[in-house]
Amino acid sequence: MDLRSDPRLAGFADEVRTWLEEHLVGEFARYRGRGLTGQDDVPVEVQIAWERELASGGWLGLDFPESIGGRGCTLAEQVVFFNTYTEARAPGRLPNVGVMLLGPTLMAFGSTEQQQRFVPPMLAAEELWCQGYSEPDAGSDLAGVATTAIRSDGRWVINGQKVWTSLAQHADWIFVLARSTPGSQRHAGLSYLLVPMDQPGIEVRPIVQINGGVEFNETFFDDAVTDADLVVGGEGNGWKVAMGTLAFERGASTLGQQISFRQEFDALVSEARASGRIRSEVLRSELVQSHIELEILRYNQMRMLTSLTHDQLAGPEQSIGKLYWASWHQRMGELATRVRGAMSMVADPDEGAHTGEGGLDYRLDRWQRTFLYSRAHTIYGGSNEIQRNIIGERVLGLPREPR
Repeated sequence: MDLRSDPRLAGFADEVRTWLEEHLVGEFARYRGRGLTGQDDVPVEVQIAWERELASGGWLGLDFPESIGGRGCTLAEQVVFFNTYTEARAPGRLPNVGVMLLGPTLMAFGSTEQQQRFVPPMLAAEELWCQGYSEPDAGSDLAGVATTAIRSDGRWVINGQKVWTSLAQHADWIFVLARSTPGSQRHAGLSYLLVPMDQPGIEVRPIVQINGGVEFNETFFDDAVTDADLVVGGEGNGWKVAMGTLAFERGASTLGQQISFRQEFDALVSEARASGRIRSEVLRSELVQSHIELEILRYNQMRMLTSLTHDQLAGPEQSIGKLYWASWHQRMGELATRVRGAMSMVADPDEGAHTGEGGLDYRLDRWQRTFLYSRAHTIYGGSNEIQRNIIGERVLGLPREPR
């Protein structure tokens, strides 16, 4: 994929850049360059308002057809958007799983009625979504889902528990993978349901992270209900639809993520120079190695995106990117602590504190937040072990892991 040879893409980049400069004003201007992965330095309310601002310019539905409120952008244009967005140091985006995950899933597996009901409001940021996949005993092993959904009087009645439900406390809807056939096991008998959050049968409990954030939650279903026709892909086909959703997680936005990683790495190099730690041969060698790995990440992501232009749907090889970036960013967080030395172990008195759940005072600098949050990278979104199994079995054709 060569983004430099098409003058139309240059014009599109100018359009994105101009719009951002015109709208990154007032309250939003305060948060330029903030909200990077794990930093929690942009209030969720501001992120939601910024999503709605982007929606007003038609920037949420880049890859959705114009007939349903999208822009109908090519993959190359999507890459240009995320590149330009990151280079403009626009605020880190809300993890909008409606636009990124559910919307493409509905376009691929949903009925026309479901598409028309749910896609336009999510592209306008009028309805926010969260994801109901993981459970206490079914995290990386998603086929172990125990939450049940039973049809009764024209509705689904849902009971069970989900965990690590990102931003559930702000969501209007949740898509839930539930066991709809009593007695079924593993991949069989699952259904993919669309469930309203504002009802007596749903309780959300925040989970305090080690960096003080409360992005994740436990979500409990006690006779929660949704309409019988709000099952995507048909009853019992939940596994197929759920795997389709996971495939959409590895799209063009990953290149924008890589550019934000580059900015973060450059800041770490500047930190090493300012402190004089870059004179250490060991640390200098580690920084060079991290730079090389970041370049490999960039080229690999471009290769993955090039394959998307041919196949139009992410395949199992997309797990290579998840495995690589999660491990790289985690190592960079560790490297940051070595660059900063003893200072990485103490709170910064000049850092603005925020109070987490339970009244705990979190006064962490950007590198401490990166280190702490990156511990989760190799677990969420499919653990490293799961990614390696997918690559081995579905990409390389190796025998399945014994169970």
